Amino acid sequence: MGVDLGLPHFDSELEELGQLAETAGMQPVARVTAKRRAPDAALFVGRGKADEIKALAEETGATEILFDQSLSPAQQRNLEKHLELPVNDRTLLILEIFAQRARSHEGKLQVELARLQYLSTRLVRRWSHLERQRGGIGSRGGPGETQIELDRRMIGEAIKRTRERLEKVKRQRQTQRRQRERRESFKVSLVGYTNAGKTTLFNALVKARAYAADQLFATLDTTTRELYLQAAGRSISLSDTVGFIRDLPHTLIDAFEATLQEAADADLLLHVVDVANPHHLEQIGEVERVLEEIGAAGVPRLLVFNKIDALAPGRQPRNASDTFELDGVQVPRLFVSARAGLGLDVLRGKLAEAAARERPLLPA
Repeated sequence: MGVDLGLPHFDSELEELGQLAETAGMQPVARVTAKRRAPDAALFVGRGKADEIKALAEETGATEILFDQSLSPAQQRNLEKHLELPVNDRTLLILEIFAQRARSHEGKLQVELARLQYLSTRLVRRWSHLERQRGGIGSRGGPGETQIELDRRMIGEAIKRTRERLEKVKRQRQTQRRQRERRESFKVSLVGYTNAGKTTLFNALVKARAYAADQLFATLDTTTRELYLQAAGRSISLSDTVGFIRDLPHTLIDAFEATLQEAADADLLLHVVDVANPHHLEQIGEVERVLEEIGAAGVPRLLVFNKIDALAPGRQPRNASDTFELDGVQVPRLFVSARAGLGLDVLRGKLAEAAARERPLLPA
């Protein structure tokens, strides 16, 4: 279910929501859109549209309703009562995917923190069987209210413990960064919209075997390898980071601070773009927005337009490299296919140039 509120990035086909649902192991059976000036305070879509959704769910046998926008706890609760079905939003769907995909200890901690933060705002809905009960005259609250307060305290303590464990991981990463800095390593981080081909490009450059697949959020954990560049006479540190997506929940940005810090601390960012995606210009904007939010806006960029092998013959780039205007600045751009190995020699050459500028080659 998607609601057009007049924002430029509205997905009228709900294509990305469908991909997210499939990635989470669900099977979309119907898609509904509506247009409103503002969300309905109670049901987000209004009673008439909610009735339409309920009838369509009964007709198709749907067992859950997904919204492309974030719902407030009250809206979520009201919709579930009205539709008599579980209702979840884009935020919870992304959290579910992250929980399924996290492999490392750090990744699992990050997802758990984000999940707990989300759940803490949904206690009214999740614990509806413990609604506030009124006692006799003059009594305030009751056993239900006590249980809710207990649950809030338990989640608060779990959030605190998870934060403390993540802080230890963060300190370990800082130690690793200092070690790389002592080795005078030139740090390069791959960033980009999810499914842009970052991990495939990473594997092609460093001959690694990191998990890569044609799906959203195929990998969540940062992987770092050394890449020797003969033209520069030195090695660089190359890191593959988690992919971004439109409306990435702030709880995930906060939780993945330790991982995203790899991008903010980099000497160069390779912003990987799926040029075959018709919405790639919007995706570039979303990635740049998140980079600014995590403090990486000032890190030098190299745009890597990937998947040129998927372009029609008439859309193939004429040159291997050129420039692209990004926020009023001309940024170097390369055209590659990580899967087919096209343009990788030019990319290695650009990396060698950047690394050599950072530390000039010594005379022979």
